[in-house]
Amino acid sequence: MPSSVQLFRDQKYHKLKEQCIQQRRLFEDPEFPASDGSLFYQSAPPRRVEWKRPKDLCEDPHLFVNGISSHDLHQGTLGNCWFVAACSCLALRKCLWQQVIPDFNEQEWDPKTPEKYAGIFRFRFWCFGEWTEVVVDDLLPTMDGRLIYCHSNVKNEFWSALLEKAYAKLAGSYEALDGGSAADAIVDFTGAVAESVDLVQGKYGEIISEQMRLFEDLMKVHRRGGLISCSIAVSSGCANEAETEMGLIVGHAYSVTAIRKLRLGERLMFSFKAEKLFMIRLRNPWGKKEWNGAWSDNSEEWKKVSDSECKNLGLILENDGEFWMTFEDWCKNFTDVDICRIVNTSYFSIHKTWEKKMMHGAWTKNSEPLLNRSGGCFDNRETFLQNPQYIFDVKKTEDKVLVSLQQEDRRKYKKEGRGDSIPIGFEIFKVEDNRSYRLHKLTVQERVATSLYINTRTVFLKRILQRGRYVIIPTTYHPGIITKFILRLFTDVPSKLRELKADKPKMTYWSLLCGYPHRVTQIKVHSAEGLQKQDRSGGADPYVLVKCENQHVRSPVQHDTTNPVFNTQVIFYKKNIDSHITIQVWNSNILCDQLLGQAGLAASPSDPREQQTLQLRGRGGREAAKVPGHITVKVFSSDDLTEL
Repeated sequence: MPSSVQLFRDQKYHKLKEQCIQQRRLFEDPEFPASDGSLFYQSAPPRRVEWKRPKDLCEDPHLFVNGISSHDLHQGTLGNCWFVAACSCLALRKCLWQQVIPDFNEQEWDPKTPEKYAGIFRFRFWCFGEWTEVVVDDLLPTMDGRLIYCHSNVKNEFWSALLEKAYAKLAGSYEALDGGSAADAIVDFTGAVAESVDLVQGKYGEIISEQMRLFEDLMKVHRRGGLISCSIAVSSGCANEAETEMGLIVGHAYSVTAIRKLRLGERLMFSFKAEKLFMIRLRNPWGKKEWNGAWSDNSEEWKKVSDSECKNLGLILENDGEFWMTFEDWCKNFTDVDICRIVNTSYFSIHKTWEKKMMHGAWTKNSEPLLNRSGGCFDNRETFLQNPQYIFDVKKTEDKVLVSLQQEDRRKYKKEGRGDSIPIGFEIFKVEDNRSYRLHKLTVQERVATSLYINTRTVFLKRILQRGRYVIIPTTYHPGIITKFILRLFTDVPSKLRELKADKPKMTYWSLLCGYPHRVTQIKVHSAEGLQKQDRSGGADPYVLVKCENQHVRSPVQHDTTNPVFNTQVIFYKKNIDSHITIQVWNSNILCDQLLGQAGLAASPSDPREQQTLQLRGRGGREAAKVPGHITVKVFSSDDLTEL
């Protein structure tokens, strides 16, 4: 359960319920009243809507009837199939829906003590990094005595209608839920990390190897509690919610309810030659309209499957909106899939545990370049680095990194005409191993990853990164846009993610006494060649050590080579502009490391900024004897501490 919960509109459920019980009245929510203003922000109601309580719609109302199931939900007149699909996914995971519907037994109707019923319910959503509790009354919109929006297939079950009302309250109105993303709703239900995959662009319907990789990935996500939805994009000349020849609905969200490898025929005791099919089960939120191709409910293919295997699959051949299809057919017929990973951060788990860091940030405008934090994407070269910057470390030789950038939910701004998500994305740069201040100019840094730039609430990226220090720069696509975001980073070992706020070293009394930097120098040691051989096999285990004043940075060891590639970046803020920088190449030994050679740099702003090759020498400075080997470096220096 969430460790801390925020209260939406500061409404305290237990206090409000107690007041209603004492006053012997049913709760009426002043923050989301039973009026047209809660239904619509723009459209006029086609007919008069009546708000009724469950007790006015049936004799024996319940939150749940025979538990909770993905079959409980049916979409109403609102265009929120994405929300219903997300609810269907949520219903599959008890540990997840119990977070959204806390203390559900206590909230349930109790016919034995009707005096304790106050017509008040509470639900919890993961809103912008924090669990938020939303309180609602049980007045629901109806026409002709029937619920007009999300409802259960059982007349006296109301969890889905009440959950939808709480979600509409969070968005500002029911109409604000017209059109959306199942992934956004799943993230709001769970705090999951959402990834969108374009099946067409990735050619998953054509390339079998990519198809199999995706199947294994989705099966792993599903087994570990993740939630998945999919849809068919609306193309030109095709109406939204049009039905394809195969019975699928265009522009409509489906929930994925199972992913299995299906065995055909009976497996004999000593034989494992039974053919296996990769299968996926989907549910249409309408509760009807199913796939009519191979492996549809009434297809001949099911005759190839044993009774025991059908039972194992939980096969129900009814027009209930749920159906199976082969994974290949799924890849060919659907265009988009939203994968919502429940990233495991528990140390008490048999599965991989991730280290999580989350930062709240904002893109803000300022006419002063050093204070501006809304510079736009990488194409805006003059202002790109005027964005928030976050630094983190990869401690292992290589590490898989998950990055999720999420902008604030803009549905609440629909009344003002600003409800669309803003195109966002991010860049990742490998930077100097000792960088502690903001980037002002891209010189030696390596651009290692770029996310999609898209107008969705969340942008996600998976990458394997090598050991080193990195900077993530989240941006809006266009400069000058103001909004908030959260950045989440998942790594195998702690990453020490933090925001870079300072542009240069801070001026303090101590720095006035001991000296304040007057010059900044960036160095990239690319490689070394022709080093002296150190072992019988003719190799060496070199690393580079870069020194300046009282600072030094050491690279990882490159094993068994006399021509190492280091790609080591460092930055120094020099108090004495005449201080030389020394680059040493060492051989790593078990007992005592051995100096293979060194080179000195004056690192003046007037020095050439092109890549240069330096001869290695022994100890004793520039006049020391030459030793075997050269190093290739790039050097940038400036007396403006905010230039680099």
